[in-house]
Amino acid sequence: MKEAIGKRIKNIRESMKMTKEDFAKAIGISGQYLGIVERGGSCLSVEKLKSLCDLTNLSADYILFGKDNNLIDTTKQKISNFSDIQIEVGCNALKDLALFIKSLD
Repeated sequence: MKEAIGKRIKNIRESMKMTKEDFAKAIGISGQYLGIVERGGSCLSVEKLKSLCDLTNLSADYILFGKDNNLIDTTKQKISNFSDIQIEVGCNALKDLALFIKSLD
């Protein structure tokens, strides 16, 4: 579990294009300790996890378990603004895109 959390934290940091040192400083730990966390050797304290959530605007559920409940709620809310026909057209376009990408392999 520690390794999975560490990988998520590393992916988050890299997606934010932050160095270990800058990211660590922003959440209040050392760059060396962040490296240990990213490798799964240790975990963040609850206080530092809160700092990470505040910095990244991500939920603790996502960081700890990979569950992004905000994404589901946000998606449901945005989709409710479209008609059934618009949703069907969008889904078909996504299906076609997925098939195209798969054909590239």
